Amino acid sequence: MAGKKERDVKTNAMRLLDALHVPYRHYAYECTEFVDARHTAAALGLPPERMYKTLVTEGAPRQYYVFVIPIDSELSLKKAARAVGAKSLSMIPVKDITAVTGYVRGGCTALGMKKKYPTVIDSGAEVLPEIVVSGGRLGCQIELAPADLLQAANASFADVAEPGGLP
Repeated sequence: MAGKKERDVKTNAMRLLDALHVPYRHYAYECTEFVDARHTAAALGLPPERMYKTLVTEGAPRQYYVFVIPIDSELSLKKAARAVGAKSLSMIPVKDITAVTGYVRGGCTALGMKKKYPTVIDSGAEVLPEIVVSGGRLGCQIELAPADLLQAANASFADVAEPGGLP
């Protein structure tokens, strides 16, 4: 793709949204290393309360689940397990993120993962007109309606977040 800057190249997440005719806004910023989601919000001048992060958990061995929660929250593993009907869940190790999702830490999104996993969006997103999630690459964010993310990721809404997390 000669002549195109890397930040202008569409990600799998954007290609999926385009194929589904889902409207979204793409944000790009210089990022060579993920710091945290608050840093991302500040770099883009976006309100942190609209920023959501994507977390991946494992129930039984190789049974993965994806959760999309506000950046200022942490995932309640008990609520999350209940939401997906699992006995218990644990966060996958950071070193496994790319192998499981196809994305890197800080660029992980529920859209366009290399395999489809059960996905849950925290129910707090339902009342917001738009939320911002990773676009599938460091320095790339996507703003879209929560209902559109729900449809595109084949997800469900559930109360899975609790206050006080680290992004």
